[in-house]
Amino acid sequence: MLRAVSTLVLWLAGLGLVTMTIIVAYQVFMRFVMNNSPSWTEGAAIMLMSWFIFLGAAVGVREKFHMGFDVLLYALPPSAKPWLRGFSDMAIFAFAFGMVWYGGELALRGWSVRIPVLGLPQTFTYLPIVVSGALMCLFATERFLLRLAGERVDDDALEPSVSEA
Repeated sequence: MLRAVSTLVLWLAGLGLVTMTIIVAYQVFMRFVMNNSPSWTEGAAIMLMSWFIFLGAAVGVREKFHMGFDVLLYALPPSAKPWLRGFSDMAIFAFAFGMVWYGGELALRGWSVRIPVLGLPQTFTYLPIVVSGALMCLFATERFLLRLAGERVDDDALEPSVSEA
């Protein structure tokens, strides 16, 4: 189920990137061709950028492309690697929980403030931090629990052993 969530989030991030690109192209066309730049395009593009960056970071946690102690894994004996990976998952969870907690505070404080060019509450600026942090917590917890259950969640086949290096 979390694989489907991760895939959906990745598609949403990609859609945000494409939408931002279209908005920026529209802004350039309007500014330099029509000499009439709309005021909302920059704010919308920046907001979309924060959404797809944070959503992509959450997917990166699940796919193990983001945050970790990869360099130490090459120096440690095989028996220590699961411990370091478990510690890494806990560190990711703690950081992501901080994103949810403090990002949530910012989002709540920004509800009554409007973004002038968009007319949206400032909460929408901070909401990607909260959503991404919650997804990171979920994905880190999934990996940690699978590892505790004895599932093979780490792709050791891709890691060179000491004899191969």
